[in-house]
Amino acid sequence: MGVSGCGKSTLGQALAEHLGLRLIEGDDFHPPANVEKMRAGTPLTDADRAGWLDTLGRALADAGDGAVLTCSALKRDYRERLRAAAPGLRFVFLVLERDEAERRVAARASHHIFPASLVASQFAALESPIGEPGVIDVPATAPTQQSVEAVARWLETPALR
Repeated sequence: MGVSGCGKSTLGQALAEHLGLRLIEGDDFHPPANVEKMRAGTPLTDADRAGWLDTLGRALADAGDGAVLTCSALKRDYRERLRAAAPGLRFVFLVLERDEAERRVAARASHHIFPASLVASQFAALESPIGEPGVIDVPATAPTQQSVEAVARWLETPALR
């Protein structure tokens, strides 16, 4: 989880492969109205995200043996909604500075649904999950394999089972 440009998809894919789990790419579940708003440079509201979060929660609940979900989960309420759908859910918070997030999003291919102009709105909405149970923070600038190994070790911690 984290703001746009932090590397959720990259780390999520690598972590899913490492753990032998299915990847659920959160962006793939946005309804067309949300996609249109984002492409137009309009930030999503809590109401816009509600159905999307419910859909993601069902996907997690239906995952059986587990899955890796990529999702911004910017607010504590969003994370609690996902936790209610998938008890025991854990979050990897990819920490990234705003200027780096803006640089990364601006460098993406123009076909991505999220323009760099919306990065500021993500930082405005972000409620840090640091200190919440079942959360690890990882520098978004760390090499992917290093992050995968750190998260895998964290997931093996007996207290988290």
